[in-house]
Amino acid sequence: MKLNRLALATLLAASALGTAGLQAQSSLPATGDETAQGDLSVTIYNNGQSLVQDIRQLDISSGRSTISFPDVSAMIRPETLSFAANNTAIVEQNFDFDLLTPQKLMEKAVGQEVTLIRTNPATGAETLKRAEVLSTVGGVVVRIDGRIEVLRDDGLPVRVIFDEVPPNLRARPTLSVTLESSRSGTRPASIRYLTPGLGWSSDYVALFDEDDGTIDMQGWVTLTNTTGTTFHQADTLLVAGNTSGSFGSRGRGDMVRPGTETADRERLGNFYLYPIEGRTTIANNQTKQVSFLDVQGVPASRIYERSVGWLSNESDPQAFSTAISFSSSREGGLGDALPAGTVRFYQRDAQGSPQFIGENYIGHTPMGSTLSMRTGDAFNVYGQAEVESRDRITSAEYEESARYRIVENGEVTRTMLVDRHIEYYRTTMRYTLTNANDEPVEVQLTQNGLDRGYWTRDYRVVSEDVPGEQLNANSRLYRITIPANGERVVRVTYETRF
Repeated sequence: MKLNRLALATLLAASALGTAGLQAQSSLPATGDETAQGDLSVTIYNNGQSLVQDIRQLDISSGRSTISFPDVSAMIRPETLSFAANNTAIVEQNFDFDLLTPQKLMEKAVGQEVTLIRTNPATGAETLKRAEVLSTVGGVVVRIDGRIEVLRDDGLPVRVIFDEVPPNLRARPTLSVTLESSRSGTRPASIRYLTPGLGWSSDYVALFDEDDGTIDMQGWVTLTNTTGTTFHQADTLLVAGNTSGSFGSRGRGDMVRPGTETADRERLGNFYLYPIEGRTTIANNQTKQVSFLDVQGVPASRIYERSVGWLSNESDPQAFSTAISFSSSREGGLGDALPAGTVRFYQRDAQGSPQFIGENYIGHTPMGSTLSMRTGDAFNVYGQAEVESRDRITSAEYEESARYRIVENGEVTRTMLVDRHIEYYRTTMRYTLTNANDEPVEVQLTQNGLDRGYWTRDYRVVSEDVPGEQLNANSRLYRITIPANGERVVRVTYETRF
């Protein structure tokens, strides 16, 4: 059965992420291996920045010379470059980012002459004319035989022949470095730089088995490259964590309790490292997926939950949220630290076919965390919170519910300083819960809004049909079982200053 689930999860991942298996898959055909890059290492961070380290074997002349490094990122940040080679110092660097394109060729030809070849569509005869390029703003304006013409895209075959390639146009992104070397000869030279345009994200596919109370989960890394350069056979490392300059993380409504376990992964400072097994080519304008997590039979449960505010008086019943709860712990969980990403949940129907039941986002999650991920609203489970009664009471009545007495020398004493009039209230909240399922369900109902400031924290829960759990000064949690195809009414009475 587990093997079937694993195969199913693989198919689900392929469907959700456009892949065909557990190995790295590309959305584009692989490019050729022609490259000037050397021993390449790429470290990709979550904040849109990447570190490229490239070691090449270069023949460096003695004295001052200029070396070109083609096939660097077209989005390189030149100010982050560092260069290292034995007996060599860097004097000056230039990044030639004007790439050889038809538009750039035409722009560089302004003020110069080119040859236009026009083909007669009826006869196929070609006519050659010399033309001076006057402008390329909003179209190409040329002077031919003393007349000014605009080259239009009107479907007539027109080709342009340029006399030469401008010296400052490159076929590939190229870094030029002026060096001063104390000796000549071939030696390893390394360049290191930061670049945007490389990114990665995580996606998770989870198959939920409600009868067994488990999930099977696979984690996928999606790599993207929009740098304008292909990185060939790179040793690729992914860094999970929010570095300085990142956009921060989303809210953590999914995390019930953060973990305290250390994952069995290499760490760099406060970040976890996720290396891609083997070397991989990250082609320009390519999306690539690689599997990094595959775990079956993780304990999980469905829960129903909702929160209500203080003095909520709902006119209609409201659906409970459904969520799936599981752990990332080593024992009884996924057993790993989880990089931020989207988790998509599936569940088998009566015929055994997996069906999509919802998705949600997790932030960077330490190992050992307890997660509760909302997947949607319950169809059959509803609740309605109402103020059943609310009465003003005296301070003496309020004192009767106090749970403490001050004792001095064996006698109960009270000292009260009154600097303003205080009003006290006794409020009964009624929660009407319904369940249209043919089995009982347990819901988690949280009463919020109990903390209005330091002067309100002496509120009392004087009566409750179900024992509550005080989460903090503001919230009290009730775990309530609703019978199958039934209704349950729960009342809680509070005495407060508000």
